[in-house]
Amino acid sequence: MSAPAPANEDGSPEKPTQGGFRTMPFILANEICDRFATAGFNANLITYLTQQLHLPLVEASNLLTNFNGTAAFTPVLGAIVADSFAGRFWTIAGGGALYLLGMLGLVVSALAPALRPAPCAAAAATPPCQRASGGQLAMLYLPLLLTALGGGGIRPCVVAFGADQFGRRRERRPGGEQKWSYFNLYFFSMGLAVLLALTVVVYIQENVGWGWGFGIPAIAMFLSVLSFVAGYSLYVKVKPEGSPFKRLLQVVVAAFRKRKEDVPEDAGLLYHNKELDAPIAADGRLLHTEQLRFLDRAAVLTPGDVADSGEPDLWRVSTVHRVEELKSIVRMLPLWAASITLIAAASHNFTFAIQQARTMDRHLTRGFQVPPATMIIFTPLTTLATLALYDRAFVPLARRYTGRRAGITYFQRMGAGFAVSVLGVMAGALVETRRRGVAARNGLLDDKPGAAAVPMSVFWLVPQYALHGVSDALSTVGHMEFLYDQSPESMRSSAAALFWVAGSLGNYLGTVLVTVVQSASGGVWLQDNINRGRLDYYYWLVTFLLVLNLVYYIACFHFYTLKTFEVDGGDEAQRPRDGGGEQAGGDRQAELPCHGKVAASGNGVAAVSDGEKHMTSDQLY
Repeated sequence: MSAPAPANEDGSPEKPTQGGFRTMPFILANEICDRFATAGFNANLITYLTQQLHLPLVEASNLLTNFNGTAAFTPVLGAIVADSFAGRFWTIAGGGALYLLGMLGLVVSALAPALRPAPCAAAAATPPCQRASGGQLAMLYLPLLLTALGGGGIRPCVVAFGADQFGRRRERRPGGEQKWSYFNLYFFSMGLAVLLALTVVVYIQENVGWGWGFGIPAIAMFLSVLSFVAGYSLYVKVKPEGSPFKRLLQVVVAAFRKRKEDVPEDAGLLYHNKELDAPIAADGRLLHTEQLRFLDRAAVLTPGDVADSGEPDLWRVSTVHRVEELKSIVRMLPLWAASITLIAAASHNFTFAIQQARTMDRHLTRGFQVPPATMIIFTPLTTLATLALYDRAFVPLARRYTGRRAGITYFQRMGAGFAVSVLGVMAGALVETRRRGVAARNGLLDDKPGAAAVPMSVFWLVPQYALHGVSDALSTVGHMEFLYDQSPESMRSSAAALFWVAGSLGNYLGTVLVTVVQSASGGVWLQDNINRGRLDYYYWLVTFLLVLNLVYYIACFHFYTLKTFEVDGGDEAQRPRDGGGEQAGGDRQAELPCHGKVAASGNGVAAVSDGEKHMTSDQLY
């Protein structure tokens, strides 16, 4: 039975004029405006809380930590809504509307005098400042909650929605677009928007006023929603097929019920149902893999599993495709966890690096000094440059040697990013050792940061910032490519949510790391006066942890099994995908030395006919 024709969320057939790069102006305009708005109001929110609402620094910091933690987990809710019933288009549109309402609430709170405490009185007054009341804070919490919920609808869906426009069938058309170039373009646009917000919006907030400081991001968010909805007729809108989490739970329950059943050696004896799986397997049914065989018990047929009408009880038996969906998610988790460690190790790099910059010579001219926080701009600048060079220079060059449309696999890209992150922290450790030595030779160890500049140029910090930018361009994009390609097609929004959850867990784990180091070192390594502290020791510790993380990643990759799935066959089949999710060697079809169907995977692994015979793409082509 052939796979059903592609259809949109509303059941209408997918048209040839839908999808492809024609949709990119609308999707990327949405994402640029969204990122600009998010970075614009987030970047300097600590200043608003402390200077406008007069909150103590610790309380303001905790408020932002709680908000960022909540905002990082709401993508899980958005992914469930998108994959279960709403679809990615309406989840993004609804999330954008909620985000816009939240931004408008922040604008109102910044402009209405009744929603803010009175300005600080003269120094002689007691007390000089009145903190925001409970009601005023509530009027802040509500908009923040709306932005968190809105971001939860946008973040897990927009990357997958954009990649949907370059699905497998569209890739087979002559001159088909490159889905994996889209990921580079997406992150490049995101970085450009963040860079613009950090320079323009922050300046307006500091020098013009908070009404305009929040108002400009709100206007950007309005344009984001408007531009996205305007492209409605051009989009491919993949129809959701029910909650993927319910299917996963059904597999677990069925496997537990049959925990005493023997799994047959012949995978063909397990339960298959093409008609049942067709709505959730448009790209092709997942084929059986040998890992996690205890889950195969869910696909063992026993009396009573299937009614006389042929309707299966999915709490008693699952198809091989559904079992493999769960296997795919479980297999992804160890590699996904490697990114958590990377984010945890790097979560405080920029904070401490800014403290380094504050102690160094920051003069560009005799009368102008570079603000310490401005040095962070070298990270997004390097990320943007790396993404551009990677897509336009490195990929064409690598393609000549590897034969892969993506140049190298996303596994190699992630591994390269992890390796560069080691070099970035190592550079920070070497520079800090030199900086502290210069401070000691000049008798500045006991000076407070900024009291007297260490005679060493602040631009010594550029290499570590730049290396972190290169690492982001490699590991972050590779991580998203991996999650998209290796997740079951019906769970791609949920897989994208994992990307954001990794960031949240990484930051929380980074806080734990600093707390442990502070306690274990007796407060010696990390001090307010970094001239007297041993920040270089902390950097070397993080370097060691990142080396361990790289070894862990390589080990996980070594034991990783790529998903394999059937594609429309007959006597012809698509070339199996390469490690970047692309078809190796172009969009043309190739004659096989056998009949039946071919299973394609993210690494070019193929399975012929019944899925028992596996061979690499090199053996086939």
